[in-house]
Amino acid sequence: MSDGTPADLFFDAAIGLLQRVREEEAEAITAAGTLLADTVAAGGRLFAFGAGHSSLAAQDVVYRAGGLALMNLLTVPGVVGVDVTPATLGSALERVDGLASAVLDTSPLRAGDTLVIISLSGRNALPVEMALGARALGVKVVGVTSVAYATETGSRHSSGTFLRDHCDIVLDSKIAVGDAELTLDTIPAPFAPASTVVTSALMQAMMATAAAALADRGIEPPLLRSGNVDGGHDWNGRVMTEYGDRIFYRY
Repeated sequence: MSDGTPADLFFDAAIGLLQRVREEEAEAITAAGTLLADTVAAGGRLFAFGAGHSSLAAQDVVYRAGGLALMNLLTVPGVVGVDVTPATLGSALERVDGLASAVLDTSPLRAGDTLVIISLSGRNALPVEMALGARALGVKVVGVTSVAYATETGSRHSSGTFLRDHCDIVLDSKIAVGDAELTLDTIPAPFAPASTVVTSALMQAMMATAAAALADRGIEPPLLRSGNVDGGHDWNGRVMTEYGDRIFYRY
């Protein structure tokens, strides 16, 4: 590790990754945001899914001040975060064949909807089957993943494919295999993961693009406001009443 404190070096690494995705993924971000706007304008619903720490970026766009009210979390019991005990169970469930199909069979997803699937590696059975199953239903799929895993690791799905192979649009987070940005002679393993920072930024950039695309068409984006500003609850109540049939986290 070169000169600078570990904190400085982490910020440098994160900023470098953010700059890369800003420049290299601009076209894909625009396409993904436009797809979300198309879905909303056509009466479709929006969903986001991520397993483990990838779920953090999915949760960040659901019921979010400044975000689209129509973005719903597609949940899979035991894999949404580290609230399950033991925490390693979530990792194990990501590799279970057939779990995604069971979830899709009981979810509200239908043709005309859009599902954003977040998986850093994109190699496990769950995200691959989720993408395959969703597209079979007529759902558009946006994948947010690190393409490096598809070239440097092997798939854990029976098809030998990765999430990126089953998406309408792919956003590449540029995260290196292993998701650790720093090394130090006195520490035996790489450390300081940046995937959450970068993936959340990609998600918010996509959402911002969608909101602006709707406004450009003369459609008021169904945005939520903070409940901690005056009038926020009234504003959100109006939005949720107007779009209640497309919001699933209320029930």
